[in-house]
Amino acid sequence: MLMSGVLTFTMFYGVFAPQAALESMFGASFNGSLENIIIRSWSALVGLIGIILIYGFFSPKNRVFSISVAAFSKLVFVTLVWLFGQEFLGKVAPAIAIDCVVIILSGLYLFARTLQQQLPNKILNRPDSQGLC
Repeated sequence: MLMSGVLTFTMFYGVFAPQAALESMFGASFNGSLENIIIRSWSALVGLIGIILIYGFFSPKNRVFSISVAAFSKLVFVTLVWLFGQEFLGKVAPAIAIDCVVIILSGLYLFARTLQQQLPNKILNRPDSQGLC
């Protein structure tokens, strides 16, 4: 979670160098002010997801929320690239692969966390061997 947060946080550099961020991530460039705003905004939002992951790593009570938001954000990105950005797959493949690993590990963590919370309830509600509750 911490490693993913730090890697995701590095996208903040696109706020200050949007052309470099776009070229390194997608191998594309832009020439308009609208694209400049969109790339800077996207970079800030992705960087914020990194901060959320880092915060969740150090704050156990907010970990489920943090990992859920980050995994959903990464799932949206992966889905959008698969549906609408196939021409960028060659360049963005490392990020997609890492995001898929994070999505899978997040899902496993959330599933295990749910099981862990339900298990004590099932044990407490089960009658003991003598029929006493």
